[in-house]
Amino acid sequence: MAVVSGAAEYVPLTDGATVRYANLDYAASAPALEAVQRAVATALGEYASVHRGAGYLSQRSTARYESARATVAEFVGARDDDHVIFTGNTTDSLNLLARCVPGEVVVLDAEHHANLLPWQHGGVRVVCAPLSIEGTLAAVEAELSRRPAALLSVTGASNVTGEVLPVRRLAAIAHRYGARICVDAAQLAPHRRISLRDSGIDYLAFSGHKLYAPYGAGVLVGRADWLDDADPYRYGGGATYEVIGKPVARSVEVAWHTGPARHEAGSPNVLGAVAIAAAAVELTRLTDEAAEHERFLTELLSAGLADIDGVRELRIWVDSVERVGIVAFTVDGVAPREVAEYLSDQHGIGVRDGRFCAHPIVARLGVPDGAVRASLGLGTTETDVRRLVDAIAELVTGRNK
Repeated sequence: MAVVSGAAEYVPLTDGATVRYANLDYAASAPALEAVQRAVATALGEYASVHRGAGYLSQRSTARYESARATVAEFVGARDDDHVIFTGNTTDSLNLLARCVPGEVVVLDAEHHANLLPWQHGGVRVVCAPLSIEGTLAAVEAELSRRPAALLSVTGASNVTGEVLPVRRLAAIAHRYGARICVDAAQLAPHRRISLRDSGIDYLAFSGHKLYAPYGAGVLVGRADWLDDADPYRYGGGATYEVIGKPVARSVEVAWHTGPARHEAGSPNVLGAVAIAAAAVELTRLTDEAAEHERFLTELLSAGLADIDGVRELRIWVDSVERVGIVAFTVDGVAPREVAEYLSDQHGIGVRDGRFCAHPIVARLGVPDGAVRASLGLGTTETDVRRLVDAIAELVTGRNK
């Protein structure tokens, strides 16, 4: 689909042989696209301080940074008056938004901790997600109708199972009861096109390191009023419009910027923003083709694991149809960490094991000690998927002898 860094990397096995690394851990952190690396290398050649420098390179860096903001806005179908704020990652974005929400937040228990914990600051109500998508939508509507809330915040795609929620329908439900909606798109943005304008999403958060741009930046995009009315996320240079010393009162008086600058105090991560913008351009070019290829590989993986006795794939909703390339599973009698170490040591395959920073839903799925998660991306091949299935089959066969 696209060239990613490390695609031809060879790793050692315990028997002394080496094999091409099969990276099936994209949901944790995706490798950089080579197009992203090139964009960052070019920006490094002209790197300088942004926004307040008169020098030529400062102007060039400022232009790149603000151009990246415009590219991200286009990538997510932002409205003309939405703010695009560069952050550290999805967790950082959601913590920022949590400081701005003027009321309670409703979330599902199926969330990653990044979309479960930040809302404690202003009050959070957790809805237990029923076993069906339709039941989950009904439970959310019942909670919002029971007592008003300022915000509904949901995952776009589960980081445990890859299942995708119908965000457009959830947005309509939230708006019906006077709430706004935030979508944690950490797992959705790398795989599917998103449009705030078309879907009704009010706020969107995602990370560069999952978007093939692992240079330490993330994004929060959304409606300006809450963001402009809240105190700055961090205090410092860049966020201030005017600071007046008041010696008699032994204090200072501060006027803060509105707009993205209000929440971007300090020297911004220019290279991280450039990287995200470059990834956005590449993903826009590839989205439809990549999504179809991913569906094929995900179905191949699910079918292959289903044919192995003692292997169970995790699913949250019995009626979910859409999903991104994430498959979590357990192997009877084998601890998740043991499975992951076996795949790495014996087959050169990288997966994730554990509870995936989503402890409540993993426990409710009946695997309190966690599971194994294979996740696919632009560098994943059919050979990689078949290697994983064959390796798991070999593990099970060896255990049953």
